[in-house]
Amino acid sequence: MRIGLIAIDGCFGSAIASIIDIVRVADGARGDVDPRIDPIELAILGPKRRVTTTASMTLSVDHPLSESAEFDVVVVPALGTLTAAATNDALQSRDARSVIASLGRLDEATTRIAAACTGVFAVAETGRMHHRRATTSWFLGPEFLKRYPTVALDLDTMVVVDGNLVTAGAAFAHIDLALSLVRSISPDLAQHVAKLLIIDERPSQAAFVAYEHLRHEDPIVVEFERFVRARLDEPFNVAFVAQSLGTSRRTLERRVRAALNLTPLGFVQRLRIERARHLSATTDLTSAEIALRVGYANAETLRSLLRRERRRS
Repeated sequence: MRIGLIAIDGCFGSAIASIIDIVRVADGARGDVDPRIDPIELAILGPKRRVTTTASMTLSVDHPLSESAEFDVVVVPALGTLTAAATNDALQSRDARSVIASLGRLDEATTRIAAACTGVFAVAETGRMHHRRATTSWFLGPEFLKRYPTVALDLDTMVVVDGNLVTAGAAFAHIDLALSLVRSISPDLAQHVAKLLIIDERPSQAAFVAYEHLRHEDPIVVEFERFVRARLDEPFNVAFVAQSLGTSRRTLERRVRAALNLTPLGFVQRLRIERARHLSATTDLTSAEIALRVGYANAETLRSLLRRERRRS
């Protein structure tokens, strides 16, 4: 497998380093796992001969972007931004537009595209994610949906594979993305690399998603979130909540879906699970007591939801 890793000035340094290290360890260890595994080559692609990452790491570019089609996989790492405004600005830079143009020219039948964190925005700019599943940095989910409303965004899952398109979540999900690429070559090799580098399995972003930090601007959704957070121990009725907020059920459902990519009930369940996990970690309450505090009459209902969340991950 030939992997082309795109790098531009200001890209996330640890993302580049982690992908390089994992792929090169995999190539070095493949003979110990299965001598039949073909060599794994990794090269740096870029719009100029040398680039500098956020960690002031300078990289020599092996191939221009015009040669991207010669690789089996092209990887787009994080742009090095942390906010929606900075990400939008970065996408307009000359280097980023060159990357987006080169991705748009790739034949998906022959070249797989992989991206993580804000790098997923660059792939989405090509239009390739229309009506497809993807993930990105959980804290930029609302901005992503605003820019690309036709993408089926899954903010829980760490790595999403949709055909020849692979996306991963925030920052150090680049590790999971790299392992996913190795796994596509050999599951045994990926497991061996994970053991060598002591990489724990992290299939979900859900544990890291604090919904109060998701930056959406819809005032109805803000009020909805505030309303239900104050009443997580009470039965949830979407029609009652909508009436209390001075809107219709249909409007509430539509606005919550647009901002959070969840139904109102789905969002409330996520908040309840978030609160339950927090209470479990920080108090001595029994499971039955925690269930009551998050709106469930018995602990088994809560346990069932937690099991379902684990299966979804």
